[in-house]
Amino acid sequence: MKKCLWLLFILFSYSDAVLSQVPAKSFSGNPILPGWYADPEAAIFQKQYWIYPTYSDRYEKQVFFDAFSSKDLVHWRMHAKILDTSAIRWAHRAMWAPGIVEKNKKYYFFFAANDIQNNSEHGGIGVAVSNQPGGPFKDLIGKPLIDKFYNAAQPIDQFVFKDKDGAYYIIYGGWQHCNIARLSNDFTSIIPFADSSVYKEITPDGYVEGPMMFMHKNKYYFMWSEGGWTGPDYAVAYAISDSPFGPFKRIGKILQQDRSVATGAGHHSILIENRSGKYYIVYHRRPLNETDANHRVTCIEEMFFDKHGMIIPVVLSNTGVAANPIK
Repeated sequence: MKKCLWLLFILFSYSDAVLSQVPAKSFSGNPILPGWYADPEAAIFQKQYWIYPTYSDRYEKQVFFDAFSSKDLVHWRMHAKILDTSAIRWAHRAMWAPGIVEKNKKYYFFFAANDIQNNSEHGGIGVAVSNQPGGPFKDLIGKPLIDKFYNAAQPIDQFVFKDKDGAYYIIYGGWQHCNIARLSNDFTSIIPFADSSVYKEITPDGYVEGPMMFMHKNKYYFMWSEGGWTGPDYAVAYAISDSPFGPFKRIGKILQQDRSVATGAGHHSILIENRSGKYYIVYHRRPLNETDANHRVTCIEEMFFDKHGMIIPVVLSNTGVAANPIK
């Protein structure tokens, strides 16, 4: 009996020694989220990284949102059903492309719903609110925030941008048109600009959908998706301006398919980790063996600039990015 116990002690000690030598996961790998997710919005809230994607399925099943959080970009925790059509009574199908912003310790979640095709249909861009980044979220105004086509832009694919003067703008649009509009302080309405206009078109050449904006060295970087989202040629392009209103002259593509890795790379967001000074592009792509339009996965790569401030084209990888814990 003593001999058996001794052997068990040696076996467990050996197992512990072997396990202690197994290195911790140090790279995210791609995709970073399990399952079919697209149109990711990335942010940093409460000392954690967050990703808010579209649940990628047929429009009739695409009626809720999950979120994911991480402290290091490598290990992700799922927050299921942070918002669904039970909370948004006017939405009944095709909820997608979320955008989120924190203000005064509340989290405002913008989304598109119903995929309206004209001004007679009910739907468009809505906004929900929560006290926590992981929800649950509830409808803020009980109706769409933008429910009509202005400047021919379909009310989808919204991104909320905070300017350096504290103003908040919503940048949105499908069908090859993009608008910028100013949000009220409580995010319940759109307010006119000083010249009395409400929706200003800022569409650059090649624009299709999926706009987003960030600042780098006091310049406005405007990015968008080109091509068809169901096809292999989906891609991300960008422009730079001194103003959030442009003009935006297309510079070129910085994210596109690599037939040795994946196709349909697009509809992204930019994550800026200020402590390390790192920029990440979070995007979706389609695995090489997939032909279903909704089979899209969320991935991440580090993004770099050259000495002139131009974005260096991103290389698709299966490795992803190195762990970057938030202290």
